[in-house]
Order: sequence, then structure tokens, then C-alpha cells
Amino acid sequence: MKTLFAVPAIAMAMSVAFVTNVNAEVLKIGAIFPLSGANAQFGANARNGMELALEDINKNRAAVDKVQLVFADVPAPNGAAAAVQRLVSQDGVVGIIGSFVSSITLAASEATERLGIPMITHSFADQITGRGYKYIFQVAPKASTFGEKQFGYTLDLAKQAGTKIERIAIFYEDTAYGTAQADGIRKAAQKAGVEVVIDDAYPLGITDVAPLINKLRRSKAQVVFPVSYFNDGILIIRTMKQQKVDLPIVGGAAGYIIPDFQKALGPYAEDVFSIAPANYDNVPELAARYKAKYGTFMAHESIMYGAALQHMVAAADRAKSRDPAKIRDAITQVRNCEGLATGIPGGCTVFDANGLTSSAYPIFVQWRGADLVTVFPASAARQAPRWLGREVK
Repeated sequence: MKTLFAVPAIAMAMSVAFVTNVNAEVLKIGAIFPLSGANAQFGANARNGMELALEDINKNRAAVDKVQLVFADVPAPNGAAAAVQRLVSQDGVVGIIGSFVSSITLAASEATERLGIPMITHSFADQITGRGYKYIFQVAPKASTFGEKQFGYTLDLAKQAGTKIERIAIFYEDTAYGTAQADGIRKAAQKAGVEVVIDDAYPLGITDVAPLINKLRRSKAQVVFPVSYFNDGILIIRTMKQQKVDLPIVGGAAGYIIPDFQKALGPYAEDVFSIAPANYDNVPELAARYKAKYGTFMAHESIMYGAALQHMVAAADRAKSRDPAKIRDAITQVRNCEGLATGIPGGCTVFDANGLTSSAYPIFVQWRGADLVTVFPASAARQAPRWLGREVK
């Protein structure tokens, strides 16, 4: 796909407006997140992580060289382009971080590409860095990789527990994130010769999952892979538990690995697995600071977006410029292995020629009471995994 865009009149006006900000010393970074609506908790967690990172970033910077975050509430894709335009033309940001929700990131990155503004995201969808764009960067692996590892780690753990997996079920929301990650699970299962007995998409915000769970009960699946955001995931797990459908559950990150998951489900959350891009037990000192400040554990999006901000600022410092094109080039050259980046498996933020992370890899986490613990692979594990209540060693 071509990466050259015809620049509309509004973009030209913005480039003129931006010139007045190029020589400003304060480094303004835009942040596009759903701070209201169904995914507001993810936005709040990301904001908290970025603000924690900002404390460290600004600690030793001169007053005229401080970094300033400018937030925009974008709960749906149709507001993304306007938010980008407003941040650039009115606020003079030189880079953008966001947006957690893949469909919003896809829409926002069309605008950042057109305007020549670098954007770093933690969103998973394969298309984000699969379009040949120059200005978008993914700090986490793509969704199909998460799906592939979600399946592969499950097979490895089951084998260690003495179980051979022959049949699985996949439930996934019909969004960019859900379809891409489910495709990774599906292809990995086909390659391994494992039968996918249920392969069902459902609409985001589903209100009745009973038909899905009834189908699951009849399917003879040995493991279920629900790929969903928070509200849908809660409904699926609660309905399974209430109907005594007792299977290993392997969530698809997102809503399965935030504090509210356990708060909503209580004992039903116990031992639920999820794939994850990072976990707070890998950075205990930073996690303790976060918990003292915000009263809860540091969610994965807090880690990933805090690290994304640190990388953006490191790139601007390397470029010694407020020119977005120069910052974009510096993003490709920076390898940041400090701060919140150390909480990402692989320990750094660094990008390949397509803008995709070249160091990060997924991990498995599992619920233990009110905490998430990293349990797989062995190189990253902090505790032993449990399979159907039995510890696997």
C-alpha cells in the first residue's frame, strides 16, 4: 500500500500552525485514549502509567525543557482523526501515544501518517504496522503473534500437566483486535492438528452469551480461548462458572488482565490464564510506586504506554529537535532499556523496519487472588502455573 497521501487543505493549515511551535522548548506529546465509554478503564490505566513515567522523565529536566502530555478523550474510531488534527494544530504536539483500542488506533494512525506525526501504540491489530506506514510504531507484538503464542503456550502447559489437547473452542469479538488474534489461534491449531470445535465471532458489547456457553458445553472442547475486552470477557467467564462449565480458560489479554477483572468476578477469576504483553511482577519497585500512588496493581497498559512515552521522549532528545520527521527517524534508532521498558518481556523498546517491536514477546499470566502472576514461559515465570487447580512443574 502506498504511503504517500494527498494533503488536504486542513492539513496544510496545520503544518503552518505547527511551524509556530517548532522552536518551543516544552516538548508536547499528545495522548489519545478512551477516557469515557466502555473502555474508559483501559484509558485511565494507560494515563496513570504515562504520568508515572512522566515523573521520572521530568525529574532532571530544566523547566524550559519539561515534557507535557496533552490528552484527548476518544472513545470511538470516528473521533480519532479530528482528535489528531486538534492536538497538532491547536496544541502543537510533536508526537502521539495511544490508543489501546485497535480500531481507534487504526483510524488515528491514518491521520498521523497524513500529517507526518509519529505515533507509538500498544494496540495489537496486525494491520497497524502492516500497511507500509512510516510514522506508526507498535511497542507490543502483533495480534496474530499473541494468538499463536496463546495456543502454543497452552499446549506446552497441558503437556506438562499430562494432558493432550485435541479440541479447542475460540470465542472472539468481531473487531480488528479480536479477529486478528483469533486468526493466530486458529492457524496455530491447524498447524498442530488440533480440532477447533467452536470458532465463533460475536458483536462487541454482547448482552446474552448463554447460546455460546450452551454450545461450548456440548462441544467436548478441552480449552476455551475467549478473545474479548472487559465487559464481554466478564460476561463469558461468569456465565461459564455459573453453568458449571469447568474448562481451562485462556483469555486474550485486554480485559482479562486488569484489576477490575478480579473485582468483578471474585473467586470466578481464580486460575484464569491470559496471554499478556507485560506484567507488573517483573518490575516490583515501579509496581510498588504505582500501587502507592493509585491504590491498585499496575496493569499491562500502564507499563506499555509508560514505556512508549519514554521511548518518544528519548527519540526527541536524540533528535535534538521538535521536528516530527526528525523525531520519527530517531524513534527507529533508539533502543530504550530503562524505566518501564524493563517491565516488557525482552526488557527494551526497539522497532524493526516496519515499526513493529523487534524485542518484545508475549507471556502467560494467571490469577491468584487479587494478583496476576507470570507463569510462562519458564524464562519469564515468577510462579509455577496451575492447570485445573494442580501446580505444574
